[in-house]
Parts: sequence; C-alpha cells; structure tokens
Amino acid sequence: MKMKPALLKVLLNSNPVSKSTLSRFLPLMGMSMLLLGSCTPASRLLPSQPRTEQGVGNVKNETPDRPLTPTAEDTNFVVEVVERVEPAVVQIDTAQRVRNRAPSGLNDPFLREFFGGRPEAPRERVIRGSGSGFVMSADGQILTNAHVVNQADVVTVSFPGGQSYEGKVLGADPVTDIAVVKIPATNLPTVEMGSSKNVRPGQWAIAIGNPLGLQETVTLGVVSATDRSGSDIGVSDKRIGFIQTDAAINPGNSGGPLLNARGQVIGINTAIIGGAQGIGFAIPIDTAQQIAQTLITQGKVLHPYLGVQLVALTPEVREKLESRNIQIPAQEGILILQVGPNSPADKVGIQPGDVLQKINNQPVSSPDEVQRLVEQSGVGRPLPIQLQRGDRSLQVSVVPEPLPAPTE
Repeated sequence: MKMKPALLKVLLNSNPVSKSTLSRFLPLMGMSMLLLGSCTPASRLLPSQPRTEQGVGNVKNETPDRPLTPTAEDTNFVVEVVERVEPAVVQIDTAQRVRNRAPSGLNDPFLREFFGGRPEAPRERVIRGSGSGFVMSADGQILTNAHVVNQADVVTVSFPGGQSYEGKVLGADPVTDIAVVKIPATNLPTVEMGSSKNVRPGQWAIAIGNPLGLQETVTLGVVSATDRSGSDIGVSDKRIGFIQTDAAINPGNSGGPLLNARGQVIGINTAIIGGAQGIGFAIPIDTAQQIAQTLITQGKVLHPYLGVQLVALTPEVREKLESRNIQIPAQEGILILQVGPNSPADKVGIQPGDVLQKINNQPVSSPDEVQRLVEQSGVGRPLPIQLQRGDRSLQVSVVPEPLPAPTE
C-alpha cells in the first residue's frame, strides 16, 4: 500500500506478451496448476472437508453456510482505533475574503460609460478551503496545519456528530506548519498523544481525516521512513524531520492525525509529493506539541536564522565551480553562496565563497545539519562558527536573530 497529496512515486512498467510466447507458456502453466492442486494428502484435509466412503465431498447440507451478519472476526485493531479516535477528529472549513486589484482607471465612471457602460466588477471574492484537525484538550484546543488556516477570515470546525463551531486561530507557525484553533466548547472527546521518538519504519500507521471533503475517511499503511528533511521532499523552508508513510493522504487530510496501532497520535499529516502514489509525510507529534504550546502561550514562535544560502561541496558542485575558474581549497564543509544584507552573518563579516565547517564545534556536512544546529541554538545566543576562506581558517561568533516574516 502506498500514498500520494503531501509531502507527497512508483512506476509500474508492463511489457506486452506476444500470442506465440503466451501459447508456449500455457501448457507449462496448466501443468504447474495441476501439480499444485494434487499435492494435498488425505491426512492433511481441513476439518471442514467431510469424508465419505468414496473420498472427500459429496455431502449435502452437513456444513451450514457462514452467516453474513457481522461477527468478532470482522473487526481488527484498526476498527478499535478508529472507534476510539474518530470522535475527536474534525473537519476545518475556511473562508478568506480577497479584494480584486483592478486597474484604477477601470473604476472611473467616465471610462466605464465610454466603454459601453460595463458594470463595475465585484471588488471582493471569497476563497474557501478545507482540511482536518484533532482535539488535543477537552476545553476546545484543536491542532492542525498552519496552511489549513492561513489568512482565513472565518474558521468553522465540524465534528462527526454534526456539531459545528466557529473557531479562533490562537497562533500559526509557517516554518513548522503548525497551528492551534480554539472553539467555545467543553467536555470534548480528545486524542491520546504518543511519542514520535520511538517511531520506526515498518510499524503500522493509520490516517484519519477529510480528504477531498469526504468526512471521516480512514486509510492504513506503515511508516515508510523517518527524519526526512524538508529539502528531501521539496520544502526546504520547513525545519522538520518528517515521518514518511504510505497510508493514503490526499488534499483535505492536512492537519489530521497519523496514529500507531494503539491509537496514539504520532504525527500530523501535512504533505504529499505531486504525481506520486504512496508517498506522504507527517510532522512528528513531539515537534508539533512543542510548537503548539508556544503558540498557545505566546501566539508566535521565534526561529533563529543566520542569513546565508548554502550548498554542499559535492563533486558535481566542484565541477561546476571549476568550469567557471572558481577554486575552493577546502575539502569538506558547506559552501556559502550568498549572504543576506544586514543579516547576522553579514554583521560578522561572513562572505560568499567561505566554507562553513563547524557550528558550535560540531562538524557539518549538509545544509540540513546547519539548519538543525542553528534551530537548536535559539535566538540571541552567540553561536561559534568555524570557516575556511581560501587557505585560511577563521573563527567567528554569530548571534542568530528571529527569522523575518516572508514578504508577499
């Protein structure tokens, strides 16, 4: 079983078989089936196969037909998980009012009359969206994705039983794609939080959500991988080690829970890779809870940044540099391509062409490692960095600042 959304590609190639080739294999296939069908000794017959004096079978009405009414055999751990968790999984519908940006000249009454009295176009339209979420506290705190409620003017939260509430966004963090919504309700059903530290590839994964508006949809798969970086899946601005799963995830699943076999939340379904099947990604629940608590208490999350653009010094990168007569003496580290004006890195004299080799005395070999170490350092704390500039080794101390909000 494989997944698609979102975060997040298996190609099945089949070659046609000619009739002549098929005709040569048919006798062999028939022989194989015959051999497989005649190798069960009488001593290993199943109890449901009664004997007669002539052999097996030929007995009528001695074995009652299996009843079609549901029995305990029809249920499994997935059914138990869904029955316990689904009441706490919600659909989140949003509406955003957007003003049309028509050229100012078209709003001039004289020009409208000149061009045939064309009526003025509507100045405002509404963009609607839908996603999922789940109740993490009985007093109405709901966890979801930041992109589900991004810039929404109206947030409506609906439960499987039909109850609906207008929600208020307590905070949203686009860097980790986590948001918390509050609704005016109490004594709500809640999910049980697990831990993403113990998640391992191969363990069961259950996704519940509202893909494509189809409420209360359940899919089953396994954890395919852990600690997938944002750059691995094409979202390099996200500072998360994603859980990869093949439990089917589609648009509308975003914000819903990814559960283990005990019904505990281990992640928040968030991304799919366009055009892929069986590849989806979830935010580890440990990260999500940490961000959610900060959003609840402070309304926002400060992420540290240095203000540099990086690339690993791979053989391919070296080849491209050498083709432009650029020589990099350093044999290992991360090449700094650009330095943002007035950024923390710029303020201490870091330059394009420098090679970043250590952060806080830890060697680094990929931009994702650099991002992780900077994130761990926090805002406002001096961070020692070792660089190589040409043949010289340099030590600088950078003070990370809060990551600026993206400009539209």
